[in-house]
Amino acid sequence: MERQNHSPGGVTRRQFARAALAMVPAALVLRDVPVEGAAAPIDSRISGVRVGAISYSFRAIPDARAIVAAMARMGIGEVELMSNHAEALAGAPTTADAIAEWRRKASPATWATARRAFESAGIRVALLCYNMNVKATSDEAIEYGFVMAKGLGVPAITTSTQVSMAKRVAPFADRHQIVVAYHGHANLADPDEVATPQSFATCLSYSKYHAINLDIGHFTAGGFDALAFLREHHTRITNLHLKDRQTPAHGGANLPWGQGDTPIGPVLRLLRSERWDMPANIEFEYPGDPLVEVPKCLTFCRQALA
Repeated sequence: MERQNHSPGGVTRRQFARAALAMVPAALVLRDVPVEGAAAPIDSRISGVRVGAISYSFRAIPDARAIVAAMARMGIGEVELMSNHAEALAGAPTTADAIAEWRRKASPATWATARRAFESAGIRVALLCYNMNVKATSDEAIEYGFVMAKGLGVPAITTSTQVSMAKRVAPFADRHQIVVAYHGHANLADPDEVATPQSFATCLSYSKYHAINLDIGHFTAGGFDALAFLREHHTRITNLHLKDRQTPAHGGANLPWGQGDTPIGPVLRLLRSERWDMPANIEFEYPGDPLVEVPKCLTFCRQALA
């Protein structure tokens, strides 16, 4: 028998979750819009499915421009750009005092260099990943993330943060009219972590501009059904992170694709069959060289969609 945990309003948590998820309109799903003035775009769609990568996958490469070159060689046509890589491409200083002053002076024009670095290689900057922390991120720093997003020309920010942070971010998202998509992990012990369907629903309840960045690997490692959640809430999901993790019963490890329990293939095939125009971004996290392993992940996608 399911335990009926009630909210203060007298409805079950399941009912609350469904109501909160319904607040985000289908129009927030990202669209693949061509960028004027760019080089010939790399088409990394596979059977109609948008397959890209988060630049975090290449964190072992210290030079951000080398990351751009690596993605272009692999034929990856869109990027979810980490904020530290955007800063590096924009010429940010490396010392703590200097970068603090640099950030205070940043404007939307600051990010033109970072955007051009990808466009000149035929890669579309589709999303900004700007992580925030309730204990460390000031209101000034929240504003900085939205300024960066405007300068990069992206329609949405993805973020790894806490549920309580979502309430603070909401007025910024409303004012800038930029979507903020909350990335989940598998930490079920802390109720302030974004991990469960209920925690996603709470984040969404704070703003119509709040959405979900569904990491299907972490969702699986948390003991949840990523395929069913995607099917039910796809209009509230801006993008996916693809990785292969085990279920809790199998240990939850992050493994080379095809060795874990995450339904990567079924998820990709669902995107294809339903024609959902949503980025499915490779997030390489298991041990290895990204220059070797990310192409294997791309091959996995091609085989799953063959």
